[in-house]
Amino acid sequence: MSNYSSRRTMMVDTQVRPSDVTKFPIIDAMLSVAREAFVPDDMKEAAYVGENLELGGGRVMLEPRTLAKMLDALNIQSDELVLDIGCGLGYSAAVIARMAEAVVAVEENEGMAGEAQSLLSSNGIDNAAVVEAALTVGAPKHGPYDVITIQGGVAEVPPAILDQLKEGGRLCALFMEDALGVVRVGYKIDGQISWRFSFNASAPVLPGFEKKRVFAL
Repeated sequence: MSNYSSRRTMMVDTQVRPSDVTKFPIIDAMLSVAREAFVPDDMKEAAYVGENLELGGGRVMLEPRTLAKMLDALNIQSDELVLDIGCGLGYSAAVIARMAEAVVAVEENEGMAGEAQSLLSSNGIDNAAVVEAALTVGAPKHGPYDVITIQGGVAEVPPAILDQLKEGGRLCALFMEDALGVVRVGYKIDGQISWRFSFNASAPVLPGFEKKRVFAL
């Protein structure tokens, strides 16, 4: 039987720490949450590899390095409410829940949403709730949010999501530009989002987050 605990330690020591992620809450969360519990049964042996994991339907669980660096850039505090867009089977929500006061996770795939909530509950995560809704809609009735994370690539962020960010809040998104992606953190200042470069990464663009086509006559 696989020793997943030692794999978690190796993941942190070889993928997270070398990426200049050293904040204790992130390290502690990634050492504590059983990543293998939040992947399909036939992928448990691949849970700790340093690459995005396919969840089906064009969706992925972001590689540990990418998630860790996003969380590092966001610097989530213990009294903050976080919106986690595209949580898949719930791993990102489980990690964030150990850092934040509460997490509202959004998943539009009915099967994934139900399983994510079940997995979070069975793994003792009681401050995260999964909302089944279109990713582009988010969960406005529970907001506004101090922090918003998006678990996948985007070409642009829908205004409906930006509207759910508190004044002074921050949002992290992976903007895909051809094969190369750029992670940026957006800060809401006077109702406008000011984006700052964070690091490079890659992931499939989430449904609904593609760039809208403009038709010209």
